[in-house]
Formats: sequence, structure tokens, C-alpha cells
Amino acid sequence: MNDDQLSRDELLLELRRCRERIADLEHTGVRVQSSEALFGGLLEAAPDSFVIVDATGTVRLVNPQAERMFGYSEGELIGQPIEVLVPDSARAAHARQRTTYSEQPASRRMGIGLQLSARRKDGSEFPAEISLSPLQTPEGRMIISAIRDVSERREVERQLQRQAEALAASNDQLQQFAYVASHDLQEPLRMVSSYLQLLSRRYTGKLDADADEFIGFAVDGAKRMQALIQDLLAYSRVGSGGQAFTQVDLNDTLARVQRDLKMAIDESGADLQVERLPVIVGQLTYVVQLFENLVGNAIKFRRPGQKPHIQVRAKRLASGWQIAVQDDGIGLEPQYAERIFQIFQRLHTRQEYPGTGIGLAICKRIMDQHGGEIRVQSQSGSGATFLLDFPDRRAS
Repeated sequence: MNDDQLSRDELLLELRRCRERIADLEHTGVRVQSSEALFGGLLEAAPDSFVIVDATGTVRLVNPQAERMFGYSEGELIGQPIEVLVPDSARAAHARQRTTYSEQPASRRMGIGLQLSARRKDGSEFPAEISLSPLQTPEGRMIISAIRDVSERREVERQLQRQAEALAASNDQLQQFAYVASHDLQEPLRMVSSYLQLLSRRYTGKLDADADEFIGFAVDGAKRMQALIQDLLAYSRVGSGGQAFTQVDLNDTLARVQRDLKMAIDESGADLQVERLPVIVGQLTYVVQLFENLVGNAIKFRRPGQKPHIQVRAKRLASGWQIAVQDDGIGLEPQYAERIFQIFQRLHTRQEYPGTGIGLAICKRIMDQHGGEIRVQSQSGSGATFLLDFPDRRAS
């Protein structure tokens, strides 16, 4: 906006000040000039198109921006009913609404969700946002209409909607492909893995050292491929439907996680402390998977030679619950805080820490499915705290 232009709010404030000055002058008996002369300069400085009509809906004043927007000159509009700027199909309804509004006028702000259209002199129509403000003048009550052409914005919104729909369709297709491909790959891979293990048991030590090494590489590769396919299946299943949103007691969930991970907890000597947790609305199977992944990661990425300490606690937020899963493990550098939630992203080699690099991507997908958010706070060598924000919602 140029320095010599007034915003709509500034303009309306100045018009109200003019009205107050008019009232003060009238009380002293001073003759006041017409509203057109009084407000004309203000309207010319406004960035939006302004049209002022009287109680009968007759146009009394327009600014240059309105002339350019509608293609009419000021002389062509003055004295015309405001419906000349309304599409033919909406004129009758607009006249009725205008009459109703005139009986109880009140300020109406722009962008309140009404789908409105305006009509140019050449007959073309465009989407518009219109705000209304009543103003008392020496000639009686006037209605100030601020009009904004939102064609470009609506087109951007339509493009964004089309892109969102295309992206959603693409994601659905990709998800279906991942599920089908992963599922169909399992059977031939199981056969390959079975024969490789049989080959290893039967011929290890009976061939030369190179053969033993090659067989070992093949068996290890088949096992890693099986783990990868299983994780891909888990990732593609999230959000695929069939899971109802129900009341989920997170205390029961963490008790189940402790049972499922008992072997890893016992082997590592992990100390898992769980504070009193709330009941949330979620998809039970995925909520269990979410916490199994996070607690399992806390055990996996512990400091060498130390028993991991893991704490799970809850905090009430204005919009839901925040669950924190905190550990004292190796942590990570802050610049990797977003990367770790991307699929196949690893910060360590498989020799250092086994895994497929999909676990945290599954966690993020689960939180997205729940309309929530997952993020991590960490420093390298100082452990990590994963924060899960679950919004309040109703069970399905």
C-alpha cells in the first residue's frame, strides 16, 4: 500500500470522526457541507473500491478504484440502484436483502464466508468480498460498501485444492502400490531365504572360506530384505482404514509395550518409568505400535555400557494431551531433528545400529493419522525427548 493510501479500517475510523464532527457542528448551528464533498477526498485515498448508497439503495458516491473495477464512470453510476453492480440472477434477492439490512443496519466485515459475485459494465462477473458499514450523514443514513475483487485469490485456492486432491490421489496410489508390492514380494523372498539358510546349514565348513563368506552375505541380505518389506507393510497399513478411533488408556498401552518388549528390556537392563497417563481417542493398534517404536528406539540407541533410563509422562494442553518419551541415550544433533522422521533416513550405519530407517517415519505417519504432531528435542550425547501432541477428538 502506498503511503498516501488509507487502509479500510483507517478509512472507516476517519469517516466516523467526520460524522462526530458533523454532529458537533450541527449542535452549534454551523451549516455543514454535503457528505459527498466531505468524504470524497477520503475515498480517493482508499486502496479498495468504495460505493456509498443511501437508504433507497441509490448510488450516491464512488471512488476511482470502483470506477476502474466495474468499468463505469462516476457519472454513469451516480443515481443508479446498487443492483446495477449485481449479477442479473441475484438482483431480486439482493434487493430483498438490502431492504432487510436497511431496517437493522450493522457493520459487516470482509471475508465472513459469503460467496458473493459482482457484475461489471460489460456484463462479466467476478467473485467479490464486500463489507458494509452504516454511517449517519446530514442527508440521512448512508451505507458504505467496501468491495474487493478476489478472483486471483479464488484461482489460487482452486489450484491449491486441485493440487491437494492430486497429491491425495497420488499418495493413495503409492500406498496401495507399496502394500501390494511388499505383500507380493514376501512369498518369493521367504523361499529364497529358506533355501539360503538350508544352504548355510548344509554346506558351511564343507566348501572353501570364500564360499562360506558368500553364503553368509546372502543369508544376511535376505534377512534384511525381509525386515525392510515388513516395515514397508507396516508403514503402508497406517491410515489404510479399518481401524476405528476409540478410547485408548495409555496406561494399559504402556503396560502392553512393556510385555511386548520384555526381552529387550531385560537384556539391556532398561529402567522404564511411566507416570500416570491419560485416556485419549486413538486407533489402538497404531498407538501401541507408536510407543513400541519409541521405547524400542530408546533401548537401541543407549549409551555403550550403560543401562538405559526411559521416562514417559503426560502434560495437559489447551487442545489435547502432550506425551513425552525421554531417554538418556546417545541423542542426536539438532539439525537432524526433522530428517529422522523421513522414510529410510539413518544417522548411523547398520553395523553400529541395526534397522531399516522406517520406524520413526511410521511414528510420524501414525501421529498424522491422529491429527497430531511428533517432534524431538535432543543434543548429541545428552539423550532425546520425543514429544507427542494428541488433539482432543471424539471416538468414531
